[in-house]
Amino acid sequence: MGQKINPLGFRLGTTQKHHSFWFAQPKNYSEGLQEDKKIRDCIKNYIQKNRKKGSNRKIESESSSEVITHNRKMDSGSSSEVITHVEIQKEIDTIHVIIHIGFPNLLKKKGAIEELEKDLQKEINSVNQRFNISIEKVKEPYRQPNILAEYIAFQLKN
Repeated sequence: MGQKINPLGFRLGTTQKHHSFWFAQPKNYSEGLQEDKKIRDCIKNYIQKNRKKGSNRKIESESSSEVITHNRKMDSGSSSEVITHVEIQKEIDTIHVIIHIGFPNLLKKKGAIEELEKDLQKEINSVNQRFNISIEKVKEPYRQPNILAEYIAFQLKN
């Protein structure tokens, strides 16, 4: 029988990068992983909460001049259609969070980043660490599998 391997673990370092950059003592490693999960979940919950407020949205495709308008109700899995992945870089007193997002209009609102930082500070309960959040737009969002799958699922529903 053949041995199975995780595709992400197989590709790390060659075609893909790590999603977290930090070091910890072996006894504190599990706490760091749980903290990363809390950060990612908090970001997805924030996106989902704010997407419910505005269900109308326009998606502009950069490869063509076509504009697609979505008017839909939000379900529990809809937050993943925007975020492709989240990178976390931890230093002694700062946690850098880089959100790779397909359509950054949601987080470009005035005060959205500050509100997200406050939510993360409450979730992590770290007094000594501060958050530095940056947004990177994915160049070709419809080439990302999770965005494309969500778009196709939406088209099949309607």
